[in-house]
Amino acid sequence: MSRTGCSACARAEEELRGILADYGLAMQVIDVDRRAREGDPLPRAEYGDRLPVVVLNGVEHSYWEVDEGRLRADLEALR
Repeated sequence: MSRTGCSACARAEEELRGILADYGLAMQVIDVDRRAREGDPLPRAEYGDRLPVVVLNGVEHSYWEVDEGRLRADLEALR
């Protein structure tokens, strides 16, 4: 979960791209404000005050920063 203009979000996206590339995965970035304008306010209501948020398999994994060690361990467990 992300927001346009959020510098922490941009850093997290860059870090995630590198980590996910190691697993042959790509991320889906959801801009919570855009979603709200398009009629789906739930992501902004749920995550908007602690962006960026990493969601893995539909479950919140980390927020404000990428927990690389934990994320890599969880990705390994999903292999």
